[in-house]
Amino acid sequence: MKEFMNDDFMLTNDTAKILYKNYAEKMPIFDYHCHLSPLMMYEDKQFDNIAQIFLGGDHYKWRYMRSCGIDEEYITGSKSDKEKFKAFCTCLQYAIGNPLYHWTHLELKRYFGITSVVRADNWEEIWEKANKVISDTKMSPAKLINESNVAVICTTDDPADDLVYHKKIAEKGHIKAKVLPAFRPDFLINIDKETFVSYIDRLSKAAGVDIKNYGDLMKAVDNRIEYFHEMGCRISDHALDSVPYVKTSEEEVNEIFKSVLSGNKITEKEVQAYKSYTLKKLGEKYKSHGWAMQLHIGALRNNNTKMFDKLGADTGFDSISDYCIAYPLSKLLNSLEEEGNLPKTILYTLNPKDNYVLATMLGNFQSSEVGGKIQFGSGWWFNDQRDGMTEQMKSLANLGALCKFVGMLTDSRSFLSYTRHEYFRRILCNLIGTWVEDGEFPCDMDTLGKIVEDICYNNAVEYFNI
Repeated sequence: MKEFMNDDFMLTNDTAKILYKNYAEKMPIFDYHCHLSPLMMYEDKQFDNIAQIFLGGDHYKWRYMRSCGIDEEYITGSKSDKEKFKAFCTCLQYAIGNPLYHWTHLELKRYFGITSVVRADNWEEIWEKANKVISDTKMSPAKLINESNVAVICTTDDPADDLVYHKKIAEKGHIKAKVLPAFRPDFLINIDKETFVSYIDRLSKAAGVDIKNYGDLMKAVDNRIEYFHEMGCRISDHALDSVPYVKTSEEEVNEIFKSVLSGNKITEKEVQAYKSYTLKKLGEKYKSHGWAMQLHIGALRNNNTKMFDKLGADTGFDSISDYCIAYPLSKLLNSLEEEGNLPKTILYTLNPKDNYVLATMLGNFQSSEVGGKIQFGSGWWFNDQRDGMTEQMKSLANLGALCKFVGMLTDSRSFLSYTRHEYFRRILCNLIGTWVEDGEFPCDMDTLGKIVEDICYNNAVEYFNI
């Protein structure tokens, strides 16, 4: 029997162990998509206790606690941090098969030096040990980032954001990594949301453009893209529950846009026309600036109306959707490619049924601009675990060029989540090591080591040109 989570954790063969220890482990982290708070990074306040950093904003942990029947008061409610931590530890003891079990113990081991297995009867001992580490080391966001060998962090930022904290972080110089914005125009795209008109007013003020029609809107967008670019942004990001595509014209979209600004209702076809045309226009602008475009596809959000009304969005009540995406995605990408305006694009699916859809879609639109111009993004959200990541990489290897994969991202609000890169790298090395051990690829360490180092870091550096 193997020891729990020893140095060879998830590395089941000799080749995997060599690849991880000699190549993967040492590589810096290029975290090109996350939801960390620039304000928290700038203020860099010391955490008060482990619950703040351990449970704050971590929806994976919240969902598991709910599944175990823990009352919401111990999750997002009014119970003390200590009571919430106890509740989490009590149910984590039985989390067999859930990646949270591994992630949590990696976090404890790497950041707090705690190797104890979490149980209901030792939660208080772990609480005291972890809090002592926080106090003794003055543990803060910058300290965690600096100790995690992070080279680049790309946050998630609305076009109307002033990015003031990105400026202040750079001026303060306390974080070794580059902290850069990423352009996330979901509120701009989602014309069917009740908040759309008020958002356009906010964007108008941020851009200094009086937005009365679609042409004005694009002027405002140009203004904000230029500003983001000056601030170091080289990446955009879109949350697309489904992929919109309707062939339309700017004249038609202008009428749709003005109608909504006037307070009128529009049809679903008009919604899709606006979304697809605007996404295409944005893609053109990304291409002209050399940016990469990320498309996160397939979430079914805010399913629990009662809890949405109580807690708001992004609190752990989203799941996987089952839209048909192949045809509209092909049309969208092709419409950009036809005019020479297709940017570097990363495609993510939340539904693993679409792994082969995306892995084959890549090959339709590759070019010599950069290896892997169209990427199949890492196992995302609910696929951010061993099976999900393995299947994503196997699909990419079967149908494309795994060697050009830009690798892992945290997609997280937690400053402890850099251990997810370790988790990914161990899985990557074990997958490649297994192929070698099974005689499916030569044991050529020069080649294998380069593949591993490139996927862990080098490919992202080349791809994003940061």
